[in-house]
Order: sequence, then structure tokens, then C-alpha cells
Amino acid sequence: MSLLLVALVTLAGLLVPAPGGITNVGLLYLIPVMVAATRYGLRTGVVTGLASSLAYNFFFIPPTHTFTIQDPQNIISVLVLLGVAVVASQLAARVRAQALLAGRSAAHNSALAAFAQGLTGLSTREAVARTLCAETGRLLDVQTVLLVPAAGGLEIAAAAPRAPHLEMLDLTAARWAGDHNRPAGRDTDTLSASEWLFHPVSAGARLHGVFGMARADARAPLDSDRAPLLQSLLDQAGLAFERIALEQEMAAIAHITERDRLRAALLSSVSHDLRTPLTAVLGALAALRAATPEDEAHLATARVEAERLARFVGNLLDMVRIEAGALHQTIEPVDLGEAVASAAHDLRGVLDDHPLRIAIAPDLPFVLVDPQLFHHCLINLIDNAAKYGPPGSPVDIVARREGAAGLVLEVIDEGPGLPPGEAARVFDTFARIEGSDRKGGTGLGLAIVQGFAQAMGLAVTAGNRADRQGACFAIRFDAGHVKESAGEG
Repeated sequence: MSLLLVALVTLAGLLVPAPGGITNVGLLYLIPVMVAATRYGLRTGVVTGLASSLAYNFFFIPPTHTFTIQDPQNIISVLVLLGVAVVASQLAARVRAQALLAGRSAAHNSALAAFAQGLTGLSTREAVARTLCAETGRLLDVQTVLLVPAAGGLEIAAAAPRAPHLEMLDLTAARWAGDHNRPAGRDTDTLSASEWLFHPVSAGARLHGVFGMARADARAPLDSDRAPLLQSLLDQAGLAFERIALEQEMAAIAHITERDRLRAALLSSVSHDLRTPLTAVLGALAALRAATPEDEAHLATARVEAERLARFVGNLLDMVRIEAGALHQTIEPVDLGEAVASAAHDLRGVLDDHPLRIAIAPDLPFVLVDPQLFHHCLINLIDNAAKYGPPGSPVDIVARREGAAGLVLEVIDEGPGLPPGEAARVFDTFARIEGSDRKGGTGLGLAIVQGFAQAMGLAVTAGNRADRQGACFAIRFDAGHVKESAGEG
């Protein structure tokens, strides 16, 4: 096409004499040079300029129809024409390149805007995954797949046009890209033998998936000039995944907040409504006297159950106080032996079938706690050990030194113990651990123990005993909660 334009300019110069002579004809040759450089680039423009110079010399500079130049001025004209053609080609080619770049940038921005607008209306991770694979495959003309983290590693969440069969090398490259948050696979420095190129899809510090792309003809899946577009698409998808994850987390938090609010209101209402009639029942049972041994047995059972119900209502009230942050403390020196004896006296009905073995050295120092809160902690721990230990099994309470200046008080039973990994969860409110001795009851006692202990600055832990089957609950007192005597200090 460029050479045809040169021929047309030459024909026009031969058929229509220029008013200014051959000099003006030389200027006409700049037209095909500009057209060639603008439409086809620098190389075609330079070739067209060279062809224009030769045609100008051959047809218009005497002697014509030869490449010989007799007049030195004409030599200058040819050289000037050639130089102007080269410079014009460079300028026109630069304008063309900028126009093409602007066009690609506009198309890039338009594709990103359409993709981002499409993502804003999606509310599920599955929909975002399908849109990412479909749109990226369409824009880059590649096969796509998105793998998301799962229990066993990575699993395919979406693909376009269909789910591919990934070899072990491909899956390894995908896992590496997710673990290191860097591209892997084809045309990279890591596992480049794979036919797939994998990029992590992340937002902030959270990995949402690994995006893979390949071509059916085994060509490179991504040209270098398309890399910014791909990265922008992945960034937009990562933000969409992050938005959906945050929305789900906020919905879960709102649900938990509302559940806790309703639970606290229910606990407060039930516990306060039961407290007055229960106090009347306990007073009436204490005043009754049995006429026969059978009646005495029935009264004893009624008193034990009423006391158990009273402890349950008390636990409800205590849990409401813990969650409301309304615990008032009076820290005093407390003797561990006396505190355990007091708790055991209040639980004498519960401990009828469980021998209580106390191992507290008389020379142990006092502990600095709130007597009432500490009393509730001991009652719940001892009641828990008696409840889940087999009938006739003993409950051991051991106090000993721990470290340089600390103490530990342990309540040990002979029940089935705790499953591995569940030691911390037994202290959750209403927690019932299946496969252990903590699957019955209300799930409040141990939560109250932890709440009261933390309010006093103590640490409470749970675990299994080492010598035999059973659970061991421990309250630990650091040096700040131990009051040494004057002689020891």
C-alpha cells in the first residue's frame, strides 16, 4: 500500500507539471511517508521514504531515468528529502504508538470498570469465582481456573470454559503460589515446566484463592503487555472476596451479639423469678420434720434437689454478673484449708457417694482473693468432679508450691477425662464436650469458675491427670496473690 502511494505521487508529478518545478514534486513525496508511518509504523515509513527518494531521483532529477545526479544542488535536495522522510516517519510512528497505547489503556480501563461494576452486585464467593474465570478467559483468550483453600489443600471453585484436569505438577505450582503469595508455573522461575501459570488472589494478608491460566495450543498463557490487565483483574477480585468475607464476619458478629443479649436477658429474668420461690421452698423443707423414716428419706432427697436447684439459680445469677461486668471484689487473705472445708460443707449432700481427700499442708501461706468469689469457684470445681466421677470414686484436692513464690490448687477426679484439644473449650458458657465426662450438666459451672478466677487475676486450667484416667482442674496463684508470713517473708 505504501509503495502504491509512492507510485501514485510519481504518476501525478509526471502528468501534472508542478508550478514550482521539481522541488515542489519532492515535497509531494512526504504524503506517502506520513501515511505509511502513521498507519503501519516506523519501519514501513522509513522504507517508504527511501523509495520516495529513489523515485524522485529516477523520474525528476536530470538526467532522468537514471540514478545519476549531475547538479550538486539536486544531491542536497535528495538528501534533504530522505532526512525529512526519516524524521517525519519517526514522529508519525511515535504519534501512532501513543494512539495505540491510549486505545489499549482505554480498553483496559473500560474492561476493568465493567468487571468491577459486575463484582459489586455479587454477594457470594461462588459468583465472584465464576465471574473472574469467565471474564478473564474472555479478555485474555485463555483457559482459566480458580482454586480455593480447603481442608485437604486446594480445590477447584470455578473454571472457564470447563473444569480442567490438573496434573500433580500443576497442583504443586498452585500450592506454591498460594503459600508464597507469588506467581508460579509457566514463564516463571518456579515450576516452569507446568503448562499453567498461577497467580495468588489475595487482599491484605488473607489468601482467597489461586488463579490459573493456560492455552490449549500450549503457547505462553500471558503476553507481557497484558500482565497489568491481569493483575488489575485479580486485585479487583481479591477486594470482592474480602468484601464478602467481611460482610459474613459482620453478620456473624451481629448474630452472636444479638444471641448474647437475648441470652443475658433470659438468664437474668429466669434467675430472678426463681430465686424468691426457691428460697421459700428451701425454708419450708428445712422446717419440716418427718414422722417416719420413709418420710425422712423423701425429705432428704427433696432438700438435696432443692439445694442443687438453688446452686443452679445462683450460677445463673453469677453468669449474669460476669457478663455484665458487675463483680465487686473484696480482696482478703484466705486460708486454703478453711476455704476447701467450707466448700465441702456446703456440698455435703453431693459428696455422700464421693470420699473427699484433701492434701493441703498446714504451713502453706494464705492466698489473696475475694472470699465469696473463691468460695463459688471451689463449689463449682468440687461439684463438677463429683458429678462426673463414677459412683464411689474419690475427689482429691491438692495444694502445693509452684515455682519460687506461687501456689497451685488442684481438684482431681477419676472420670473419663477430657478429649485431646478440648481443655480450653470446657470453660465456654454452656459448653458440653462430647466423648468426655463433661457432656452433661448445664455448662455454666466451669464458665463461672473461669470468670471469677479471671476477675480476681488468677489463672485456671484444665487437663487430664498423668497417673490414671481422670481430669484435673487447677487454680494458680502467682506471687502477687500469695501472702507469706512475716517469718517466711
